[in-house]
Amino acid sequence: MRIAVVGAGPAGVRAVEVLAAAGHRPIWIDEAPEGGGRVYQRPPAPLRRDARALYGFEAKRATALHAAFDALKARADWRPETLAWHIRPGAKRLHTLHRGAQDVVEYDAALLCTGAMDRVVPVPGWTLPGVTTLGGAQIALKAQGCGIGRRVVFLGSGPLLWLVAYQYAKAEAEVAAVLDTTPFATKAAAAPGLLRGGATFAKGLYYIGWLRARRVRVAEGVTPLAIEGGAEGVTGLRWRDAGGREHAVACDAVGLGWGLRPEAQLADLAGIPFRFDALQHNWVPVRDAAGRTPVAGHYLAGDGAGIGGAEVAELAGARAALALLQDAGQAVEAATVARLDAALARQQRFRAALDRAFPFPAHLAAGLPDDAILCRCEGLRAGDLRAAARAGNAAGPAPEMNRAKAFSRTGMGRCQGRVCGAAAAEILAAELGQPVEAIGRLRGQPPVKPMPIAAPRPASEPVP
Repeated sequence: MRIAVVGAGPAGVRAVEVLAAAGHRPIWIDEAPEGGGRVYQRPPAPLRRDARALYGFEAKRATALHAAFDALKARADWRPETLAWHIRPGAKRLHTLHRGAQDVVEYDAALLCTGAMDRVVPVPGWTLPGVTTLGGAQIALKAQGCGIGRRVVFLGSGPLLWLVAYQYAKAEAEVAAVLDTTPFATKAAAAPGLLRGGATFAKGLYYIGWLRARRVRVAEGVTPLAIEGGAEGVTGLRWRDAGGREHAVACDAVGLGWGLRPEAQLADLAGIPFRFDALQHNWVPVRDAAGRTPVAGHYLAGDGAGIGGAEVAELAGARAALALLQDAGQAVEAATVARLDAALARQQRFRAALDRAFPFPAHLAAGLPDDAILCRCEGLRAGDLRAAARAGNAAGPAPEMNRAKAFSRTGMGRCQGRVCGAAAAEILAAELGQPVEAIGRLRGQPPVKPMPIAAPRPASEPVP
């Protein structure tokens, strides 16, 4: 049986572990040179540092995952630095790109563990040099041994905001401010559910307390007004506090992010239907609790199927691999299945509390000023999308995201709306007076990420 696993983060590693233990040698594809995913990304060998310094409280989990990955490489057809840029579920073929050359992977079953990326709300000035996402700031620190600036402001909401700020301050970078757009009262209301997180919740409280104890400027319930600067880069950030007072903080870099969104483009191209998760405020591919999708032979696990975090991803990767084996007629241990199902159910309850504590600030996206850049790939401003929503063309106004894309070019750039899509949907929904789920989502198109036009194609492979 030919099994393809896309992704070597927490979900992918645990999935391959189960498959290898059952006697399979899966084809294992990842864009990175090594496994671990973004959350447990390993630096290049010359920059390797102590695991405790790199991963903090997660050092033990990261080290265990890396050890499992290292042991599994020889038991799989490991294909690093390889982009899976298209999938054809009918033919059961994955199209890949490795070092500029294309290839085709044929499979009988595919397990997609494609991870997530930062979810961004555009802020006036967010395209200035020195502005990056929280995930980008974390990668710079962990994988490259450097910060994104000398004096950094972190803006956004969610657990990653506090984690990255803590990691920078711990590395002795100057953190000028941590600005959380979620009001304290919203987080406090979710506290009973957050207590289910046990040690995970305690770590979050520790990060916040540690930053406050070192007199890092912290504000909650803020409204960002503008990131300021010019061609040379960022010089400061203006914001309004919960009481309506305006403030300015000097900085040379800004890390921003409002949680994560699934990297679900391959699932989309595989024909898997999507649903709107109102709690996460994300479109997510449809799957059952075990990772099965409505498209036979295709399974999902990890943050690419819905945001849950690294611990959930490990559990879900193992569970989806067991579902795949069951569907292939192989026996699996009922006790193991029951243990994983129970652990995933517990984690789901905690995740729901996290989503309530850090809701996506739809009002900030919907209120983006007309002259602010929305789609940086196309240089499109928020007012351009609003005009398309109102006027459209001879056929009438744009009633949903893909019509708005055709009329305004929103999401036609290199990222295909992965960065601007969430904010664009909020702007369109507000302009039309519709709930955001009625606006729909941008349809995926191959290639899922940019690739060179001149990449050689296998001689036997027709144009997909």
